[in-house]
Amino acid sequence: MHRYRSLALLLSVVAIAACDKNGRQDITAPESGALVKFFNFGVGSPSVNFYANTQKVTAISSAACQPPNDTTTVCRTTGTESTNGVAYGAAGNGALYNQLTPGQTTLAGKISSLADNGLAIASVSTALDNGKFYSYFVSGIYDGTAKKADAFVVEDPIPTITDYSQASVRFVNAISNSQAMTLYAKSTTTGTEVPAGAAVLYKAAGAFTQLTAGVYDLNTRTTGSSTNVISRSAVSFVAGHVYTVTARGDMVSTVTANKPALDNTANR
Repeated sequence: MHRYRSLALLLSVVAIAACDKNGRQDITAPESGALVKFFNFGVGSPSVNFYANTQKVTAISSAACQPPNDTTTVCRTTGTESTNGVAYGAAGNGALYNQLTPGQTTLAGKISSLADNGLAIASVSTALDNGKFYSYFVSGIYDGTAKKADAFVVEDPIPTITDYSQASVRFVNAISNSQAMTLYAKSTTTGTEVPAGAAVLYKAAGAFTQLTAGVYDLNTRTTGSSTNVISRSAVSFVAGHVYTVTARGDMVSTVTANKPALDNTANR
């Protein structure tokens, strides 16, 4: 039988930190298995729960079993699951890694609401290697008629920290109607701006780049252009930590919630 266990269950400190999307997860000595983060970045998509093959690996507990309503058999055994799921722009399991059995695996986001419950809106079949880290993204723009979005998986080759004055940062492009973009980081202290890797196409990830720890204004630009495409101000990169900055949204949308944005999530 396949085993699917979240690393959040291994350390109570990590479990408490799960509510902080940019909290640090200790992954320096993982147990055997592949480790996967899940993101719902499909513009306009419904909330989802994430699955590995037929096994649900992320879900949200309902408040129905909070005291004093926690005495029922259901609450004391399986618990009650909320239909909220993981909304657009959010990550499953507080953006912590989930431990999965290695091998060929179908990762999917399935609708969590009562209407169309369990319907897969995006899935990818991929080989997960033992001891490696990955991120799975529901991406692109949700088709409400077909009830489908796009999806992709990238490996997270977590760099070894050798200089604890530095942070490691990479860029992922989850915007289906974008051109290749380069992420630039401008120090709010010195005003110096540097690229965090090279140009990244849709469904791809750049290499991790070292930046001096500090606060940065982030911008993306297309090749050969000096015009900022997506911007985010005052992002903190902490020394010794590893981060993925992901572009999500719709490049032509006039709806505020759907406009392009930069997500910053700590890998370590």
